[in-house]
Amino acid sequence: MSPESSIRTTGETPLPGAVPEALRAELIAFRRDLHMHPELGHQEFRTTAALKERLEKAGLTPRVLPGGTGLICDIHPGGADAKRGVRPMLALRADIDALPIPDTKTVPYRSTVPDRAHACGHDVHTTAVLGAGLVLADLARRGGLPHSVRLLFQPAEEVLPGGATDAIEAGVLEGVGRIVAVHCDPKVEAGRIGLRAGPITSACDRLELSLDGPGGHTARPHLTTDLVTAAAKIVTEVPAVLSRRVDTRAGLALTWGRLEAGHAPNVIPQHAELSGTIRCLDLPAWRIAPDLVHAAIDEVATLHRAKFELNYIRGVPPVVNERTTAELLRDAMVARRGHGSVEDTEQSLGGEDFSWYLEHVPGAMARLGVRPPGDRAPRDLHQGDFDVDESAIAAGVELFTAAALLDAERE
Repeated sequence: MSPESSIRTTGETPLPGAVPEALRAELIAFRRDLHMHPELGHQEFRTTAALKERLEKAGLTPRVLPGGTGLICDIHPGGADAKRGVRPMLALRADIDALPIPDTKTVPYRSTVPDRAHACGHDVHTTAVLGAGLVLADLARRGGLPHSVRLLFQPAEEVLPGGATDAIEAGVLEGVGRIVAVHCDPKVEAGRIGLRAGPITSACDRLELSLDGPGGHTARPHLTTDLVTAAAKIVTEVPAVLSRRVDTRAGLALTWGRLEAGHAPNVIPQHAELSGTIRCLDLPAWRIAPDLVHAAIDEVATLHRAKFELNYIRGVPPVVNERTTAELLRDAMVARRGHGSVEDTEQSLGGEDFSWYLEHVPGAMARLGVRPPGDRAPRDLHQGDFDVDESAIAAGVELFTAAALLDAERE
């Protein structure tokens, strides 16, 4: 039986592209190396070099993106030049940057960089796409890859509005007809994925607000602008105002993360600063959010005689999984690990710049389970003690390779 004839999963024929034990061990080591050397957005030079070296070792030709970090790498059917360009490629996307927080775990592969950590699982995403590329390259050499696939290692996902916009401008979607990705989910058990069609993440924008007043003595707040009280009112009342200006089903939520004002207990300050994020589940509501927020702040600030300047930083729209691509991911995981390996998931308030790709091509993102089986301890992303069950890497590789092979059937 030729490799091509074994692609279908009907009957007793298994899907090709299993992950050899030696490769599993290599990928875990690769992930741990990335974890020990996290790099922030647009600074991922070491990570990019490591990926480039490994892909070139596999006989591939990766291309570094114009900014010097991130890369793409196309895998074509071996000896099948006539098939190249006939059908748009499936892109497998990974994000490669880390977060500016300390790694608080006690493990041998703990971050060696102060105040830097892969606390969102991007090292796992990266390693899973790399592993899929190595497996698919081997299939291509043996004549078992029916259509071309693009690996996309994107920098700066954590930097609003996301490195995806720069990658798209650099042409990473040229020749791509569909794109898929995963994101680690510590609520889902390793070996499984969470999936849904439609919105799966939230829009996310950032606010930076400055308040100003003449200042004064705390004995005479009536003679000046009580800037601390104004800031406190904005913190509590602006979210309440917003909740009555938009349909609650839109899930528009403002949460403040920073407030700074004053230096002495008996001095009313002249300046205060606040910053926070806007999350929104609904695309139409996200589009009008800047005007709504500005109007709400204006009302509260004016009431307290505070002058303000708002810097509203557009972030990312929601990730809206295209139904056909979501079904492709579901079928791919079922083909590898059975029906019990896929669970329905909810829309989260987390933001993801994968959404920008979906403005151009259909695609979908799955939640990759990283919770150790039997572990019920509550865990979350963006925390210094974040870690994963490393068996999730092989599950991600299997998902991506199966998606590439099944996508080839859906002419």
